[in-house]
Amino acid sequence: MSMTSTSFKLLLLGGLVVLAGCERPPPESIQRGYRGTGMLQVYNPRLVEATREANPLPAVLPAADAAGPRASLVFQNVKVLGDTSAAEFTRIMTAMTAWVSPTQGCAYCHDLQNFADDKLYTKVVARRMLQMTRHINSDWKTHVVATGVTCYTCHRGQPVPSNIWFKEAPQVNGPSFIGDNGGQNKVSMVTALMATPTDPFTPFLLESKSIRVYSTTALPDGTNRSSIKQAEFTYSLMTHMSKALNVNCTYCHSTRSFGVWDGNPPQRATAWYGIRMARDLNVAYLQPLTSTFPANRLGPTGDAPKVNCATCHQGVYKPLYGTPMIKDYPELVGPRPDPVAVVATN
Repeated sequence: MSMTSTSFKLLLLGGLVVLAGCERPPPESIQRGYRGTGMLQVYNPRLVEATREANPLPAVLPAADAAGPRASLVFQNVKVLGDTSAAEFTRIMTAMTAWVSPTQGCAYCHDLQNFADDKLYTKVVARRMLQMTRHINSDWKTHVVATGVTCYTCHRGQPVPSNIWFKEAPQVNGPSFIGDNGGQNKVSMVTALMATPTDPFTPFLLESKSIRVYSTTALPDGTNRSSIKQAEFTYSLMTHMSKALNVNCTYCHSTRSFGVWDGNPPQRATAWYGIRMARDLNVAYLQPLTSTFPANRLGPTGDAPKVNCATCHQGVYKPLYGTPMIKDYPELVGPRPDPVAVVATN
């Protein structure tokens, strides 16, 4: 009898240990496709709540008067936002301080004795980032639609965004003859601890390597020249996107066939444009700033910081849960016509 009681207690203790590894509260699932297709999104309410706490919304400054002289005529050395009114320009500068450097203040980008001076690299970078923001809001509506972005979307109140990336330095396996391991078999959250390449960003978000490695015909037939290594890079990128948005594969893909577009959720097209937008920003705006940044802001191979999906999304399927940003800051869509000139023309 004593032995039976002891066994029961051990069994009960073992059960408690097993249950301790279960998620509490239980995950919730949302059906996104026809029943039986496996098109489900699975969420843990506790993790979702933590994500909400990590994505606070910034205070919105009162709108400024769009009338009056243009900022380029009131202030010196205004190369971006010169088409806004002086009041709007001042409003955006105030907002940028809160979005990017709330602790450092205006001095993070400006010489307080001469605001027009460009001697601080941060001012040169900020000017280019303003141009990039306007480019996103004006020319990449296929991805950001009418929601748009501001500096806060990436920076979240800090000078350097949390989620940026650099090219990886070659990883050599010690004195081994194998040489560069291609970034594989490393502990990295980029790949969710998988043994796939840990830098999927260089080939896809800087270069334009082919992502699709799925073949619809029997091999070998000469039509699919993609290798297993290329497929592994693709899986790394898809894993990054899933983690960056906190979604399953079925958020963008139909489980019927990952290799076809027919029957896919509309988010797949949005993601397709997002990949190309990130590549455009890295190639046209961020990489050219390499010589502007000081050495301590560059990566291990000497390249400038760049963006990926997590830079904006930060663990949410839509940045800041899809809160419209541009409706409160139309100055960041441009260039804008001079209202005085428009009145005169009409």
